Amino acid sequence: MDTRELLRSHSSVRKYTGEQISRETVIDLIETAQMAASSHFVQAYSVIWVTDEDKKKKLGELSRNEFQFQTAGASFLFCVDFKRLQVAGQKHGIDIVTDSAENLLVGIVDVSLFAQNFVIAAEAKGYGICYIGGARSNPTEISELFNLPENVFPLFALTIGTPTKRNETKPRLPVAAVLHEDSYDTAKYDTLLDDYDAMMESYYTSRSANQKTATWTKQMADYLIDQKRPFIKDYLAKQGFTWK
Repeated sequence: MDTRELLRSHSSVRKYTGEQISRETVIDLIETAQMAASSHFVQAYSVIWVTDEDKKKKLGELSRNEFQFQTAGASFLFCVDFKRLQVAGQKHGIDIVTDSAENLLVGIVDVSLFAQNFVIAAEAKGYGICYIGGARSNPTEISELFNLPENVFPLFALTIGTPTKRNETKPRLPVAAVLHEDSYDTAKYDTLLDDYDAMMESYYTSRSANQKTATWTKQMADYLIDQKRPFIKDYLAKQGFTWK
């Protein structure tokens, strides 16, 4: 499978065979992930490989995704990390700025690019993956579970493994909905989103598992009707990110 085909074939996997992934493979995936672009080369990420069964079970509970961790070949927690950068500054007698909104964005972007490299490398080896944003549902408890220091916080968990089955690839928005030329165009959304709703409704009713009647716009409206995880801002401030 060439790179383009690999990228276009992605689908999340939530049930694995339980076959464990070797340390050699994990290290190889991490080394590959590290070659992702990084803003000003700060490399503001760390990843925790969760091998302790009790911690893995607890992470599943805290992220509200117990089932995925039960069969995964390897489980990880991806974190924004400015602690290492703080230590780097101290080596030169400098107290670095960690609590700015810009640094928060830099860290989130760095972790996301790092993780996506990891995912592509894993899928190229034939594994399946699933991002778990539920790790942000109980960030304080997860931070305590993994001894995360100040200036470090969990962005998402991730499971990988040999999938029991391959799910159909979910149709994405049409290119015309995400591509704007020279200026932003809102006028096109009504028609484009109606067409996309029809496509997604057909997909949901005909896919091989978890069939349902739903449209994308209704799902998004229901999901974004209220604020999600309102405690995140206070948690980030406690970890040293005060949005200055």
